[in-house]
Amino acid sequence: MKEKKIRDLVNKNIMNTYRRTPIALVRGKGALVEDAQGRQYLDFVAGIAVCNLGHAHPKVVKAVRKQAKDLMHVSNLYYTRPQAEVAALLTKNSFADKVFFCNSGAEANEAAIKLARKYAHENLGPEKFELITMKDSFHGRTMATITATGQEKFQFGFTPLLDGFRYVPFNDPQALEAAITSRTCGIMLEPVQGEGGVIIPDEGYLGHVREICDRHRLLMIVDEVQTGIGRTGKLFAYEYSGVKPDIMTLAKALGNGFPVGAMLATDEVARAFSPGNHASTFGGNPLAMAAVRATLKTILEDDILENCLETGAYFLEKLQQLKKRHDIITDVRGKGLMLACSLSIEGAEIVTRCQEEGLLINCTGGKTLRFVPPLIITKQDVDKAVYILDDVMEGL
Repeated sequence: MKEKKIRDLVNKNIMNTYRRTPIALVRGKGALVEDAQGRQYLDFVAGIAVCNLGHAHPKVVKAVRKQAKDLMHVSNLYYTRPQAEVAALLTKNSFADKVFFCNSGAEANEAAIKLARKYAHENLGPEKFELITMKDSFHGRTMATITATGQEKFQFGFTPLLDGFRYVPFNDPQALEAAITSRTCGIMLEPVQGEGGVIIPDEGYLGHVREICDRHRLLMIVDEVQTGIGRTGKLFAYEYSGVKPDIMTLAKALGNGFPVGAMLATDEVARAFSPGNHASTFGGNPLAMAAVRATLKTILEDDILENCLETGAYFLEKLQQLKKRHDIITDVRGKGLMLACSLSIEGAEIVTRCQEEGLLINCTGGKTLRFVPPLIITKQDVDKAVYILDDVMEGL
């Protein structure tokens, strides 16, 4: 199908909830995607930190294809081997004892919010239901998760919001402690703020949050939807802090492009849920679990994390050099292969011109270029991306 036909069908039949760029992507392999006209692009968006193993990774494709022949879906009223194996993999490689499977990051965060409230109701008292979240955070687009999100632009037009959320500045332990009230049951945050502009907190910040939670008997909830599954160079970003949360949420890269989410918790907290408290028809279906198992095993066994750290450090260095050449870059930062450039100008034109030269990137917050490429990229891929960025900025 020709590109214009695809765009016309989308514009006619799909609700207008995305500002789409005028290309129609039809296939991908590794760090490259191809449009309907046969043009290739170096993909440093990766589905927004989703395809951590790159597009059409052979081990994930093989696993999904094999599972599709055997069993695609049954109700969670029954046991399935794929779900059992993935849950065991996740608990073995994290702080958690129990897992709840769903289909997206927003669903995972909804589950975390419900579990926190249920735990508090049973163990701390029914008056404790409030969560403190961070300004400039992002936790999803359902009613509860946009309320948890500390950005008014995502909440506009959807008021009244749900009760039970307070917001404090990120990376500010004093403000966090000052916001605690007799109604507070937990603190919810991203280890690195993604949609907020790849904001990396001070080294000891998560440790301060854990200490505050312990002292006030609060739950610590980490949203690793964007940072998890190797994005920062460790399987989970909380590992850098040396502390363990009570609840963690995952999605995005968990299935390397297959829709899946998960909410993990310690056994003590997870016991607050009982049959009927929460559910998901498609959560943990065998097909999704096949994708997750293949993704996790590949990341854990194939030096993906090592490549993320090494190539991420190289990319950060190249961006710092780029900053010296272009005054419009005001800051460069990154952790693993989650990087950003802050700009003194709007970034939309740079995104468009990079696309025209064969590089896909995106802009968050208007003036922040975000780079979340597949974790399998090479230094040569980085060199090509930086060359295009340099050329585009030179021509502004």
